[in-house]
Amino acid sequence: MPPSYARIDPRFAQPGHPPATIDEFDGVRFLHLGTSWVQGAMRLSKPDAIELEYVQMMMMWTLFIQDPRRIVQLGLGSAALTKFCYRRFPQARVTTAELNPNVIAICRALFGLPENDGRLDVREMNALDFVLDAGNHGQVDVLQVDLYDHDARGPVLDSHEFYQGCHDCLKEDGIMTANVFGDVSSYDKNLLTMQQVFDAVVWLPEVHDANIVVLAFKNAPQLDFSLLYERAGEIRRHLNLPAKKWVDGLKEWMRDHA
Repeated sequence: MPPSYARIDPRFAQPGHPPATIDEFDGVRFLHLGTSWVQGAMRLSKPDAIELEYVQMMMMWTLFIQDPRRIVQLGLGSAALTKFCYRRFPQARVTTAELNPNVIAICRALFGLPENDGRLDVREMNALDFVLDAGNHGQVDVLQVDLYDHDARGPVLDSHEFYQGCHDCLKEDGIMTANVFGDVSSYDKNLLTMQQVFDAVVWLPEVHDANIVVLAFKNAPQLDFSLLYERAGEIRRHLNLPAKKWVDGLKEWMRDHA
């Protein structure tokens, strides 16, 4: 019998894009794009929580920005980040660009993604078009980038043009978090390109099947670790995210790259 992720539901299999499929294990629903690669996950008993550790780490920007007004997600995945930001930051507008209509459809049907409203705007579009649109430049506090296709060999968009567009979308104190997953050559290429574009780029040790989460600043902040640990405690209390581990990781990175 084939694995459950191979069962294709025609609602989530529009031609021209990989089909979106699921399987479930131990109370967790996993998203796939017609292959065994996990594209996202949701614990059925906690549909608005962030299940995967690397996806939690994409929220590292909360150490530096407490009151975002505009959050943009490139790549919907299982909608974990989009839902979390929409629910937990009621003062913010949340925009997501997702190219595959099957992903949007399955997230609405099976992953609890709300319909668009005055604060939530999930768009079927290419992330490159979004970041190159001058109308989006200088508008975004937080940009979360998690762009993978069904092969998951590395980010779908990794060019200088793309990361320059990401940089240009940010406000002066804006931050990008990005998941860099794939071959070693993919890591090196992405990190080098980000370093060419952003004022400061740091990354945490890899977690969850070689995902590395990068924090890229439009303008480098002053790092005060006592304040960051204090902020991490607030994030733990209010958002239930393991932010102390992020600060530990940043401290380790600073020591290794001094």
